[in-house]
Parts: sequence; structure tokens; C-alpha cells
Amino acid sequence: MKRQNISSGAVWEDIVGYSRAVRVGNVIEVAGTTATDGDQIIGKGNAYEQTRFILQKIEKALAEAGATMEDVVRTRMYVTDISHWEEIGRAHGEVFRTIKPASTMVQVSALINPDQLIEIEATALLSAEHPQTEGFSLR
Repeated sequence: MKRQNISSGAVWEDIVGYSRAVRVGNVIEVAGTTATDGDQIIGKGNAYEQTRFILQKIEKALAEAGATMEDVVRTRMYVTDISHWEEIGRAHGEVFRTIKPASTMVQVSALINPDQLIEIEATALLSAEHPQTEGFSLR
């Protein structure tokens, strides 16, 4: 089965040994994504803005893999302060209100950078009829 690794160009990808996203067949897994752009944290102190930025990064990775946000079937949100759930949920809902993937939000003790308030993973599943499955085996 064909494998496609998608890089965001982050220096940590080679150091740690991971990809922003991986597509195997019709499944796309997006790694934990934070509101980091180069060495800057986007939306410092603002969980809503960080969530919006992260979802944009996820959307870009999915597009490179031949998918859209409509193909997302699962999101996992790791937050450092669960009291921000409404802001985070509002940003998530702006993207996924009609898509409604299975979703989890849990509080964690910390992320790599103390200014990171949230990290999100996503799973997308392409149907056999999806135009971007061409060249990929669905077996």
C-alpha cells in the first residue's frame, strides 16, 4: 500500500522523526499540531486564536494529502486548562459544526512550550469515490 508522508517543514520533524501527516490508502493521520509558526507561538494567551490557527494548519496538511476538513472523522484536543473549553469548542465548532467528527478534549499537565494552550490531532478517511484516492490502493 502506498504511503505519503507530509512535512510542514518544522525542524522538529527530523529531530524527533515524525511527519505532520501520513496518508496510507484512504486514511490520513495528522500529528499533534500546535499554534507554532517557525519559532513563534500564534495567539499567545488566547485559546480560541490558537485553536483557529491549528485547524488552519491541519486543513493545509489534509489538502496536501488530497483531503478536506469534510473528510475528518476524528479530532483529539489536548488542552492545558480545561476551563478554556468554551473558547476552544467555539473555534472547533466553526469548522466542524456540520461535519461533526468524533472528538475528544482532555486536560494535560503541559505541552512542550508553556505558551501552547492546545494541541490537536485529526484523522481523515477518504471514501472510495473521493477524487483524490486515484493512485492509492484502498485495500
